[in-house]
Amino acid sequence: MAASSHSLASSACFSTTPTRKISGSDRFQLAKSILCRKIPGFAGSVVCARRMCSNYASSDDQSNYRKKLMDSIFVACTSVALSFSLYIADVDPASAFVVTSPRKLQTDELATVRLFQENTPSVVYITNLASRQDMFTLDVFEVPQGSGSGFVWDKNGNIVTNYHVIRGASDLRVTLADQTTYDAKVVGFDQDKDVAVLHIDAPKDKLRPIPIGVSADLLVGQKVFAIGNPFGLDHTLTTGVISGLRREINSAATGRPIQDVIQTDAAINPGNSGGPLLDSSGNLIGINTAIYSPSGASSGVGFSIPVDTVSGIVDQLVQFGKVTRPILGIKFAPDQSVEQLGVTGVLVLDAPPNGPAGKAGLLPTKRDSYGRLILGDIITSINGKKVSNGTDLYRILDQCKVGDKVIVEVLRGDQKEKIPVLLEPKPEES
Repeated sequence: MAASSHSLASSACFSTTPTRKISGSDRFQLAKSILCRKIPGFAGSVVCARRMCSNYASSDDQSNYRKKLMDSIFVACTSVALSFSLYIADVDPASAFVVTSPRKLQTDELATVRLFQENTPSVVYITNLASRQDMFTLDVFEVPQGSGSGFVWDKNGNIVTNYHVIRGASDLRVTLADQTTYDAKVVGFDQDKDVAVLHIDAPKDKLRPIPIGVSADLLVGQKVFAIGNPFGLDHTLTTGVISGLRREINSAATGRPIQDVIQTDAAINPGNSGGPLLDSSGNLIGINTAIYSPSGASSGVGFSIPVDTVSGIVDQLVQFGKVTRPILGIKFAPDQSVEQLGVTGVLVLDAPPNGPAGKAGLLPTKRDSYGRLILGDIITSINGKKVSNGTDLYRILDQCKVGDKVIVEVLRGDQKEKIPVLLEPKPEES
């Protein structure tokens, strides 16, 4: 009974019909039918081969020989049919046996790859060359003294980078993404904001300007991408997020503060300076300019000058070759020296007579006939805005324009005085 139930269960899933073993002649018939369909004209050859085999296999003693021969013919015919079908289908023999699947990337990975491929042609490599003279032959030659990054601003050949990348250069060379190199000329620079514009005579079809974005609506946490040439490794991509906004750093050239700086944790190393900081849409939102690191390498705290600041500076440099920025025309003491005096403000050390402050009557620091130090005016506010240090002074002046008249409140001895000063443009620099 158990065996009966077992057979019934088996019949529910599998057929119980007994299978018949295929003999050599049956295999030949199967190969013949397949090949006759696949290869026209092949049937006649098979018939001839079978007749020849039947002549040798007419007796019962040669039956084993016929079976072996039929097996060999079956294998040979199957191989020929497979090869001919591949030939007719025009299929690569390797692809018929090897199944290759394309590399699968996630959506965010595809977006990053596309961003890099689309923006890399806009990033350039800048080499800073300095002239040196041989001590023995007195020959003058050029040696690289630094390098950095930059990017194409427009089709006219204007390249934007940091001022400290080109500082002290006797000659500059710009290498595009296709490894073509051009001599560059300095259009203008702004030391206070660490921005410079170069020009190269390159064909317009080789210049791909970078898309300009907006930095006013950035948010902490959004993704950013930095492309540059760290340590001379050209076109390197690093990613991160905006880790802070409205930071303030000082210009390495003048010490003047740069406001609204973007802080990012994207790896920025020596050589990244002047390169673009992009948002997830591939638009320029800043220029990578500095890092906070005791070792000089990336420590996860990098700074970029916002594109809204850069755009206004670049427009002035391209149009006029300089940036017109108002000044008071004074030299002031370090903040630590003023703190030691127990007062708050900016101590005027020098006020040239031909400068705005000198013309208005601000007094500089000097010594009397006995060599005793007589302190000059201490600026405490401008237009009612408190001035506690040099950074406050620069920040207020950045909000003014050339030709504005400001009210400077100073501490002169024990008395406070208000002095009107007419702001003048900063003198031209070589």
